[in-house]
Amino acid sequence: MRKGQNPAKFVKDVAHPERITVTLLNYIPFLSGFYAETLDVLKVCMESMRTDAGLPFDLMVFDNGSCEEARDFLVNEKEEGRIQYLILSEKNVGKGGAWNVILAGAPGEIIVYTDSDVLFSPKWLSRSVEILETFPNVGMVTARPFRTPPEFYESTLAWARNNAHLQDGQFIPWERFLEFNLSLGQTEEENKKVYAETRDWRIVYDGVTAMAGASHWQFTTYKSKLQQFLPFDMDKPMGQVRQLDKRMNDAGLLRLMVSDPLAMNMSNTLGYLRGELKGGNKKKHVSFGKRVAELSPIKKLLLAIYNKIFKMYYE
Repeated sequence: MRKGQNPAKFVKDVAHPERITVTLLNYIPFLSGFYAETLDVLKVCMESMRTDAGLPFDLMVFDNGSCEEARDFLVNEKEEGRIQYLILSEKNVGKGGAWNVILAGAPGEIIVYTDSDVLFSPKWLSRSVEILETFPNVGMVTARPFRTPPEFYESTLAWARNNAHLQDGQFIPWERFLEFNLSLGQTEEENKKVYAETRDWRIVYDGVTAMAGASHWQFTTYKSKLQQFLPFDMDKPMGQVRQLDKRMNDAGLLRLMVSDPLAMNMSNTLGYLRGELKGGNKKKHVSFGKRVAELSPIKKLLLAIYNKIFKMYYE
């Protein structure tokens, strides 16, 4: 039997979400080995996105079954008002499972997605939204130009040839191209050939410049555009996320990037901030133990053991 009236009945106004919701996916199962610096990377990511983004936004974080230290940090951020929506998953449901929750549930008209290892530069959000709102039929905008597989932006080029000013060339300077690819674990030597044999596509429409291409690791889009691609049915935690890139291209939506680097991949360390990616062609001293561990049979054995241990605890 009810006693009294629910006080909520007398509330005349409710808070309205920002027009833009930034969604972030995090996964830190433990703080050692590969993941030793990832909590620090997450903190830098979140701080950089708030620093002069150019537009207001709400932040939604989906934690994909992280360790206690990571969860405690996120809960504290929520309590301090720096996260507006926090979802703590008991288990790792994979990227597709997390996308199904946050991309469908984010309340904003405009949704931004980011991995938890992205370093943002000032005006990253306003520049992305400018492209989103200027170009027609945009599927996604990534806040950094880099070279993406051409088969994923064929529809963008087809539209641009008939409706905008389109140029091809080496518009991304070699240093910027290398900087990003080094962060993915690639070498300078292997990138020299790729840089020489590929090109960039620059598009100018209604006075706004963008580059052809985009990527699932960071993008800005309209929620209404995303709905046609949900839900995602991915049977692996990673490796199938290019579904979104392909689906958007197949649907004829534009996939675009800002013309200068306003987002950077930090990967699993703060090495980029320490300047460790600069001068990537210089040889560093490698210890005897490291050289032995890099021998093919030993490396395979150690990685197999690591993989078994990881699966035992986290699958």
